[in-house]
Amino acid sequence: MKHWRIEQMDWDAFDATKVDPDIIPVVKAASVVERNGLDYAAYLGNVFIGDPDFRAAAENWAVEEVQHGDALGRWAMLADPGWDYMEAFERYRRSFHIELQVDASVRGSRTGELIARCMVETGTSSFYTALADATEEPVLKAICRQIAADEFRHFKLFYDHMHRYLAREKLGVWARTRIALGRVTESEDDELATAYHTTNEPQEMPYDHERCIAAYMSRAMGFYQQKHINRVTSMIFKTIGFAPHSTLQGWTARAMYWLIRNRARKFRKLAVL
Repeated sequence: MKHWRIEQMDWDAFDATKVDPDIIPVVKAASVVERNGLDYAAYLGNVFIGDPDFRAAAENWAVEEVQHGDALGRWAMLADPGWDYMEAFERYRRSFHIELQVDASVRGSRTGELIARCMVETGTSSFYTALADATEEPVLKAICRQIAADEFRHFKLFYDHMHRYLAREKLGVWARTRIALGRVTESEDDELATAYHTTNEPQEMPYDHERCIAAYMSRAMGFYQQKHINRVTSMIFKTIGFAPHSTLQGWTARAMYWLIRNRARKFRKLAVL
């Protein structure tokens, strides 16, 4: 069930004078990743055979993910009238694939899969909150706030199901930590780099992972403030079973913010080479 609809947004309020050109490529890339939610729902449906409640929830989740992509894509076409969202999405689909024909999670257990999904929703909720705070364009700000709220609800959905499976599979806190941190490091894999390439670069330009991930991350990481990282680390701590508001979490948040700022500087240097 959708909590909002694209047609409810005030598209007439779009203000081209308040569009940051550096935000447009990130929104384009995000739009096709979000729209690809149907593939992830198919993957989850195969992993969770025999669990109709979760499979139904995953299907509803995917519907909302597609709406996120469509809203971001529509905004990007206003910001760049020469860009075609659906054409870019089809190009992305031809370039990036996930393995759908599975009967078990690549994370080793259903609990592990749900931990990984919690990490994704943690990242997206914080990202769209940061993007909403970074932009002055009113329509994008409103879209990002709606998406961020959806992603937090999605985190709660996967978190609740994770605890249901945790009661059966008894995954220890350190195993959960390993899975969570492993999924966080995957943010620099081919998914986002390919999305940047297929939505922002000419079709005749060969794909280069290092160039594309630097171009994406040098922009996206710059949106984050310390308050956003505080929220990220609290959600991570909650997922893996540590106290979400503790001295350790505070130290971790400050360290993570420093690492993100440092990583963003390195990506900016790579992006101009």
